[in-house]
Amino acid sequence: MITNKNCIIRLSRYKNALYRLRESGAVKVFSNNLADAIGVLPSQVRKDFSFVGISGNKRGGYQIDVLIGKLNSILGKDELQKVIVVGAGNIGTALMKYNGFEKEGIKILACFDIDPRKCRRSGKIPVLPLKELKDFVIAHKIKIGVIAVPDSAAQAALDIMIASGISGVLNFAPIALKPQREAVINNVNLELELESVIYFVNARAKTERGSAI
Repeated sequence: MITNKNCIIRLSRYKNALYRLRESGAVKVFSNNLADAIGVLPSQVRKDFSFVGISGNKRGGYQIDVLIGKLNSILGKDELQKVIVVGAGNIGTALMKYNGFEKEGIKILACFDIDPRKCRRSGKIPVLPLKELKDFVIAHKIKIGVIAVPDSAAQAALDIMIASGISGVLNFAPIALKPQREAVINNVNLELELESVIYFVNARAKTERGSAI
C-alpha cells in the first residue's frame, strides 16, 4: 500500500501524460519524457516506478499501453469507481455536469440533498433526499463520497456518510472534519487555493516592479 500522497499524485499525472502521448501516436516512452511532461527529474520517475514495482528497459523504455494498464491497476482505475455527492449546490451541480469522470473510470451514481426543492429522481444523475443515502450506499456498495455542502453542514454530512459505509471522502467544505472511525479524507479548500495564487501573483508583480526601479 502506498502511503505517500505526493507519489500517488505523480502516478496520476504520469498516467494522464501517457494518455496524451498515446493520442499523439507514441508507442514507447522514456523516463525523461514523463519527467518533462509533469516537471520532475527522470530519477524521480524511475524511483516512483520502482517503488510500485514497475520496471522498464533503459534502452527500450516503457510500452505505453502496458504502463497505462499497470498504473490504472495501481490507482484502482481498472474497475468502475462508484461515487456519491452530498450537496446539490453550485459545486455539487458542477461535479454532476462534468463529463470527464467516466473516461477515468469514475461514475457519480447519485447526489443527495436535504432541500426537497432540489431533489429529482429523473435525469442521468438523480438528486435524492439525504435520508435515503444509507440505503443507497449499501445497495450499490459505494465506498467513495464527495461533500459539497456549507461548512455548517459538513460534519453532519460526514457522519451520515461514514455511518452508511463510506470510507473515503473528498471534502469541499472549508472546515477540518473529524470522522467517527478511520476514513480517508481529502480536503479541497478552493478559497485558500485561490488566495495562495493571488498572493504569489501579487508578490511576483511587486518584485518585478522593485527590480525595474
